[in-house]
Amino acid sequence: MDGLDEGAGQEPDRNQAAERVCVFSPSPLFTVTVEGGEDSGSDIHFHAGGQGVWVARMIRALGGDPILCAPIGGESGVVLNVLLEAEGLTLRAVPSQGANGGYVHDRRDGQRRELAAARSARLSRHEQDDLYNTALVTALECGLVVLTGPVHEGVLDLDVYRRFPRDAARNGALVVADLSLGALQALEGGVAILKVAHDELLEAGFAREDTAEELVRGMRELQRRCADAVVVSRAHEPGLALVGERVLEVHPVQIEPLDHRGAGDSMTAGLALGLRRGLPPEAVLRLASAAGSLNVSRHGLGSGKREDIEALASRVEVVPFAG
Repeated sequence: MDGLDEGAGQEPDRNQAAERVCVFSPSPLFTVTVEGGEDSGSDIHFHAGGQGVWVARMIRALGGDPILCAPIGGESGVVLNVLLEAEGLTLRAVPSQGANGGYVHDRRDGQRRELAAARSARLSRHEQDDLYNTALVTALECGLVVLTGPVHEGVLDLDVYRRFPRDAARNGALVVADLSLGALQALEGGVAILKVAHDELLEAGFAREDTAEELVRGMRELQRRCADAVVVSRAHEPGLALVGERVLEVHPVQIEPLDHRGAGDSMTAGLALGLRRGLPPEAVLRLASAAGSLNVSRHGLGSGKREDIEALASRVEVVPFAG
């Protein structure tokens, strides 16, 4: 199946073993969040985080079986290992000499304030090779891989994002990618579904202005260059999807956000599970949109209940783009 196959629509496969998904995660993080107030005291929450972890968490919430391929190193890596194990996420760790990054956020006044942050160490050549091999073998075992980006450029060589999707695809694995800037620019093919935020499309130079027509032009360029289907999230505006020659608008359920972060990663997880289950394009987009919308109404990135997300998906409208 190539991307959001127009012919897809067979009965979804509810077999847990059949829904394994590899998640390529070059920058897992530790996260510390302080919540509460003066009267009640402070609650301090410790979690594993980073784009790959948030995608994996939502894949599991939707009933999938994610396998996280990630570098783990330093004191922060020891903490991450324990946090991931406690959460029940399957980890195929690549040992790293450098430490994992992380952050401490203060939410006691209702808004996130960064108190401290540690950068993820750059992976050595051998560590990059080990991560590449581990993730590629896992991708071929699972048949589907979600490719997430580094938390900042410099963690690994961006040529990885040129080679990996092509190697995975030519050996039979489907690739869903959610990337920005240099990693997005490095893509040259092999991607079944590319998800990108509208501002990242602008930053990477694939669109000149933030209009639907210009975003669609950039999506067509990306489709020609590297992806079978392209999905663009647009914050509070309807999302856009390019499926074959069709351009679709995705109208999400309107929910007041408690925390806007994590919506895009939850969408990516929904795209991956919908693709895995062989859902029709519109159903894939509804599931992805619902996962993103419901996540912003919660504390906890990449979290939610499958039954709630699937119920909300029926309220998402997917219509032809009128532009």
